Amino acid sequence: MNLEAIVIGASAGGVHALLQVLPALPADFPVAILVVVHVPPRRDNALVALLAERCRLPVKEAEDKEPMVPATIYMGPPDYHLLVENDGTLALSSDETINHSRPAIDVLFESAADAFGARLAGIIMSGANHDGAIGLRAVYDAGGQAIVQAPATAEVACMPEAALAACPAARAINLEDMPSALKEMLDR
Repeated sequence: MNLEAIVIGASAGGVHALLQVLPALPADFPVAILVVVHVPPRRDNALVALLAERCRLPVKEAEDKEPMVPATIYMGPPDYHLLVENDGTLALSSDETINHSRPAIDVLFESAADAFGARLAGIIMSGANHDGAIGLRAVYDAGGQAIVQAPATAEVACMPEAALAACPAARAINLEDMPSALKEMLDR
């Protein structure tokens, strides 16, 4: 089945990982990419501008009730959970923190797994807690592709290790191999 979306979760050390992967994607990469990075509340998301100046794909902060468009990178805004509705529309929520985070990676991954099933890939990158582990398992259980940054290449290995423990079938990929792995996913 064709890949329709990729969800990425990162925390401590994740900005470096994202800067290695997302700018390497071509301008015609045909899939929407939704990214949640743990950022402090009530702060501007400087990561949007940082990625926008380096990526060939457009990068924007996700907005509530926004239709998801292919070939676009959507960043979860600070202090809001990012979700995907069943019709592919993005939604923002100010519900309680999960895993001490808002936005929480599990929230995005679980809602995207419900919306896209086998047409989804989930990626957990560097981070210092276990957020995303349950969500990655949900992606896998829905028939999607589960990928983890190889812990040895993560600045902080806690999140990738927790994701592999929750989803042992996930593929661990070295950071430098991640861009080519994303391109190869399109052919699966």
